[in-house]
Amino acid sequence: MHLAQLSADTLLDGYRRHIVDAHKQPLFLLLVGFICSFVGIRFSVRMIRAEVRWWPGNITPGGLHIHHMVFGLGFLLVGGIGVFATNGGHPWIDWFGLAFGIGCGLVLDEFALILHLDDVYWSAQGRKSVDAVIFGILFTALLLTGYVPLGVVPSQGTRWGLVAVIVLNTLVSLVALLKGKVWTGLLGIMVPGLSWIGAIRLARPSSPWARWRYATRPRRRARALRRERLLHRRADRARTWLFDLIAGAPDKVPAHHTATHRVAEQMAARATAHLDAHVARSLARRSARLADRRSAAAPAGGRAPAPGAGRGDRQGEARRRRRTVRAGRSRSYAGTKPPAARPEQVAAAAAQPPAGGAAEARPAAVKASEQRPAQRHLRPRTPRVRR
Repeated sequence: MHLAQLSADTLLDGYRRHIVDAHKQPLFLLLVGFICSFVGIRFSVRMIRAEVRWWPGNITPGGLHIHHMVFGLGFLLVGGIGVFATNGGHPWIDWFGLAFGIGCGLVLDEFALILHLDDVYWSAQGRKSVDAVIFGILFTALLLTGYVPLGVVPSQGTRWGLVAVIVLNTLVSLVALLKGKVWTGLLGIMVPGLSWIGAIRLARPSSPWARWRYATRPRRRARALRRERLLHRRADRARTWLFDLIAGAPDKVPAHHTATHRVAEQMAARATAHLDAHVARSLARRSARLADRRSAAAPAGGRAPAPGAGRGDRQGEARRRRRTVRAGRSRSYAGTKPPAARPEQVAAAAAQPPAGGAAEARPAAVKASEQRPAQRHLRPRTPRVRR
């Protein structure tokens, strides 16, 4: 009990010394309102998303869904106008600072909705709201702890030095942002050395700097891709896990969403174009094959055969193949090679003299048998067994 009271007294003394005496209580209350409103509204929307019965749902008077951004704008107006109306006097400035912080948390929690002009709260684009809230909290915390923008304090003796530091640090922070180092560039405004690190290191492959500078440098682009694969993806996974813990995992884009229709139309157009090109190429190849077959099957006179002329020959050849298989003999393709003549047919054709006294050509079977020996059956005929 004594230790708890001692620690409480120490915290109060530190608060009086570092916050109240330093005239930072309005900024401190603004930060407290900022954090509390963000945490509270995220808890509320996650309870609504989980459809918890005991938690009140959305505010929908007359069927119109009112976003909490509307209430945040009201708090911002009350806080901003109240400070000017009371001339920043105590204790009003403390209360108005708290109201302004609550408004900042409610409005920046729907920053993605304002940016896209669409309800992307639970989609992947809604993570921009979390980025904006975290950056706002860090920026306010750095101001509260004593940091000032660009890390310098203006004075009469360092006027030109201040201008040089401002210009140089602004350029370096801009380079870091162009290289895709968003957090490094933004926080580098407060801490100058941080933006220098981001400006010197390699750019991310998807950044504008990589598209402009690495297009003609394949080695540097390969190094950037390798670093992205090894380092940045791990950091992105950790960041995604942290954001899922804070704000909840995003949903898939619903089927009735306008973005879904746009993406579906684009994919359908690309698929149709691809299929049209594929069908055109297939038809061209088919036409070329048919032309080659017709030119190869055309007689010497140049007249193409009538369509369906060789259909009967092909059917007869198929029947002969089936009979050969059923008989157990080896296949012989009659359409490609002439059938081999039997020995008795060859002897009878050779002994028979040519008729008409004119030298006539011998049968094609005799010529084929002279050119190559008769084929023997490769396997014996096996009788079919009926079951």
